[in-house]
Amino acid sequence: MARCVHLLSHLLLLLAAAGPASAATLEVLMQQADGRPVADAVVTLQGPAGAAAVVSSAEMDQRSQRFAPHVLAVHTGTQVRFPNSDNIRHQVYSFSTAKRFELRLYEGTPTAPLLFDKPGVVVLGCNIHDWMLGYIYVTDDPHFGVSDAQGRVRLEQLTPGDYRATVWHPQLADLQPMDGGTLHIPAAGLSHRMLLTLEPASADLPPAPTAFGDAFNRAARETAQ
Repeated sequence: MARCVHLLSHLLLLLAAAGPASAATLEVLMQQADGRPVADAVVTLQGPAGAAAVVSSAEMDQRSQRFAPHVLAVHTGTQVRFPNSDNIRHQVYSFSTAKRFELRLYEGTPTAPLLFDKPGVVVLGCNIHDWMLGYIYVTDDPHFGVSDAQGRVRLEQLTPGDYRATVWHPQLADLQPMDGGTLHIPAAGLSHRMLLTLEPASADLPPAPTAFGDAFNRAARETAQ
């Protein structure tokens, strides 16, 4: 009897280590109509019940007087740290409804992370360096990712089935997420292409002394709607 129990325990451990036998992978290619890849696009999925790798902590760094990454996607309830890797001080803030905060002038890493407990778009700015603009996309959806420089997003460990996709990008009209449609993801996985129509980035607009202020105020207004 003891031998049978031992063998059963060993089998269960092997199954747990192997993970879901039918876990599928979704690969999405984000492009504009002319074929150019779209970086920094967020893709989220709602679908069949299944374990999702929800990370409870994340980082939004500041490097070379830029937010890094430019777009960070997190699950609702995530603690986000704001390290400053520059050798100068920054003062990070947001007026967005999903998270209003201000980190006074600082170097290094603030001791306490910030809790992002409401879904929505959080627009980040720096009171010292007006050109710094970043985004944190907070979602209730269990599966999410951000496209890389080649426009690719890879979501793994998905239960095969039908999923409702949502897509967001800082250059979408009114900063609002768009319906990505229903995706049927078989056990063998799925490769899918999505086309986005983007508005000009603020850096592509004619320069003006208030270019950042206009962009930030517009973003803050639109996320509050």
